[in-house]
Amino acid sequence: MKTRTRFAPSPTGFIHLGNIRSALYPWAFARATGGDFVLRIEDTDVERSSQEAVDIIIESMAWLGMGHDEGPFYQMQRMDRYKVVLAEMKAAGLVYPCYVSVAELDALREKQMANKEKPRYDGTWRPEPGKTLPPVPEGVQPVLRFRNPIGGSVVWDDKVKGRIEFSNDELDDLVIARPDGTPTYNFCVVVDDIDMGMTHVIRGDDHVNNTPRQINIFRALGKEPPVFAHLPTVLNNLGEKMSKRRGAQPVTYYRDQGYLPDAVINYLARLGWSHGDDEIFSREQFLQWFNLDHLGKSAAQFDEAKMRWVNAQHMKTTDDAALAALVEPQLKARGIAADARLPRICALFKDRSDTTVVLADWAAKFYTPVQPDAAEVAKHVTDGVRPAVAMLATMLQACPWEKAAISEAIKETLRATGLKMPQLAMPVRVLVLGTAQTPSLDAVLELTPREVVIERLAKA
Repeated sequence: MKTRTRFAPSPTGFIHLGNIRSALYPWAFARATGGDFVLRIEDTDVERSSQEAVDIIIESMAWLGMGHDEGPFYQMQRMDRYKVVLAEMKAAGLVYPCYVSVAELDALREKQMANKEKPRYDGTWRPEPGKTLPPVPEGVQPVLRFRNPIGGSVVWDDKVKGRIEFSNDELDDLVIARPDGTPTYNFCVVVDDIDMGMTHVIRGDDHVNNTPRQINIFRALGKEPPVFAHLPTVLNNLGEKMSKRRGAQPVTYYRDQGYLPDAVINYLARLGWSHGDDEIFSREQFLQWFNLDHLGKSAAQFDEAKMRWVNAQHMKTTDDAALAALVEPQLKARGIAADARLPRICALFKDRSDTTVVLADWAAKFYTPVQPDAAEVAKHVTDGVRPAVAMLATMLQACPWEKAAISEAIKETLRATGLKMPQLAMPVRVLVLGTAQTPSLDAVLELTPREVVIERLAKA
């Protein structure tokens, strides 16, 4: 059977990295097995759902290269389908109307808790042979409840947690339609998963308690449930569940901060899955290796410093032209027009950059006026070194503007003045790029126009 997985977010707020990690594994499993990945928007919370949140979900997944094969499907556009299934279940005696009011349910719950019993609906309106139901109250619209099986257990082999078992006697009769006829979450999910042919449901472990109820609805509708894998929570740096209320950032924040999509995929993959001791791997390797057998059972903690490190490793191996294509629009946003030097600048500084924003900061020095830090100038551009700087400037005016010739001019200046390389290189770097720490001096000077170098050295 062809693998079919899904990501089914609720558009009630921006999508953060904890959410996208829950999308990553079903996406990867579909890709690794040649299956289909479906995007479904669970927007039945009309008051809190927004199109803006939907747009950010789609935009975030597109940036990460996590394309979907089908969808997005919207639950609010499937209401007619849910009502058809509800009618079929009603006709088959699988659901029944319940007229218990909210106040009566609250009183029942308080009584059960006072008796140290588990709060649950007591089945007042559940029809049984020989049972007399209470009189139907006038003017009350009932909810529809699902006739949960009595006795026995719901058991499944979870791909993360192993065997899980719930006694049916602990599960009360679930409300699957509200008084106005709108269906509830657990019912809609089952209908969607049946209609969309889901073979594997890979989601957060906050859904574990929903699963036995959903399995019973699957079987009542004559369908076998999919394979379930319930993923441990992603925690923030304080060990709390990651959420926007606890400071989580939108996925698009990391795009804007200069992270590479493949690096984010790499980092998130390791938040709950492993392939031996491999820390850094490509998207292709991840999809080649991924399966459900190596999902972790423990909650993983998000560490932005570690993600920056992973990003830095990916930057080192990213093609220079590809980096330049990411840096160029960042420069343009700063009012800087890049040129053909940009890929070579990226090649020179990518080992010193952990995001493309940092790389753009380096690149900007080659296109804009530089204001060296006064303390750095005072430290490195001393009276003892100024004659050597002036001599180098004179030699650079005449030499071919290529790395080898520039290197020879630097060496000739050192021979003539008796200075060591750091004694000359540090002040030249400060004057030309505004910082004493750069890659090889000859490479830096070659990428800077001759007239700019001469002009900046003259400020010594």
